[in-house]
Amino acid sequence: MEVLLIFTHQVSPRFTYIMRQVFTRILGVEVRFTTKVEDFIAHKGPKMTYSRQPLQNEFFVRSHELLFEQGVGEVEIAMGHWDDLPCFFRAGERSNIPFDIFAASFYLISRYEEYLPHVKDMHGRYPPGESLAHTHGFLSRPLVDLWAQKLLGALQERFPDLQPAHRAYRFTPLIDVTTSHCYALRGVFRGAGGLLFDLSRFRLKRVWERIRVWFKPSTDPYDNYDRLIALHKKYPVEAMYFFQFAEYSTYDKNVSTNNNTFRYLIKSVADYSIVSLSLSYTAARDVRVMKEEKRRLSEVLNRPVKYSRLRYNRVEIPQTYRDLVEAEFTEDYTMGYSYDLGFRASTCTPFYFYDIALESQQPIRLVPFAIHDYALLGMGSDQARQEALDQLYSDVKNVHGQLVCIFSNELLGGQQGEAWMELYASVLKKYHA
Repeated sequence: MEVLLIFTHQVSPRFTYIMRQVFTRILGVEVRFTTKVEDFIAHKGPKMTYSRQPLQNEFFVRSHELLFEQGVGEVEIAMGHWDDLPCFFRAGERSNIPFDIFAASFYLISRYEEYLPHVKDMHGRYPPGESLAHTHGFLSRPLVDLWAQKLLGALQERFPDLQPAHRAYRFTPLIDVTTSHCYALRGVFRGAGGLLFDLSRFRLKRVWERIRVWFKPSTDPYDNYDRLIALHKKYPVEAMYFFQFAEYSTYDKNVSTNNNTFRYLIKSVADYSIVSLSLSYTAARDVRVMKEEKRRLSEVLNRPVKYSRLRYNRVEIPQTYRDLVEAEFTEDYTMGYSYDLGFRASTCTPFYFYDIALESQQPIRLVPFAIHDYALLGMGSDQARQEALDQLYSDVKNVHGQLVCIFSNELLGGQQGEAWMELYASVLKKYHA
């Protein structure tokens, strides 16, 4: 495989991080870096200059200063277009591509804007409406991957022998199990309290469902695990289940972690799919609780728990990922928005978290999701929903990325559960390959 040599005036941590993400992980192109002019001139293979000025007549991308700075400051963003794609950080006429997509990619993937002052929502989350992607209408597109493909095309025009390694499209469905059962396994006091509450509100359907489940627990509306496993075999996909395994709290109301039937359920699902941890609302802001939930689930599974998701997608950058690293998670699946379809970091390729305050790549891999069932819940019509999903799939398939969708056990077994199960089955059928 041809190696692309990149000359720059400074091999900074940001520069190394984003070049390896764009070239190695997204495009499958091997790269080396140099600051020595003589080595660059002597190189006979494909090469590129990333600096303020070109050396000769080589492939040149004029650099923005962002990759050579430290810390966080106000960054001026002037949006433009590279053919049909929105872009920013214009590179000037001498550059072979019109924008510095490396600095722009770093800005988006590092979540630079989330370090800047902003007003959080009631759960302490970054509001999607404040993001550059939402403001300029590209939230639904994996812009970093699309830029990378256009860059590869431009490089191959200059260097026809530059052939990237093949990368296959992947589809990964996630089942979020923050409430494993609606009525079953709740214990006498919680069950009786729920019954009295439903009677006081004249929720007669829920009263009937509760009584039925007490006599036949398998009829619990959330107990759809066998059906989900059958769907995942039919289409076939590598599904992942994220079980909450936490103490009871205001926002965390799953079955007791001491319930043996609940523990057996987790172990039985783990026979067919990857099972990992949906961290509780409390754990998202307390690393000690995070470690304890991880330890308990590991004991049930008899294997290490490496993957995480956070309740309500409560990511606070950079502290959340520092805590996950401290708790020794290696992958996290919370990079996305609960109520907006699309790509929070503008990419459909997993990436390592870059801590801007520490100016270093951290040992936790973030797998971004694009589809959340609560985002679909808020869409006006079936046609609008289908068009949005088809666009996401088309973009991700074209750049050979990873399309991740999240469906919660509560919606799949809720009042409109059958409709949601049909939608989930259609998503698996249409987008699994």
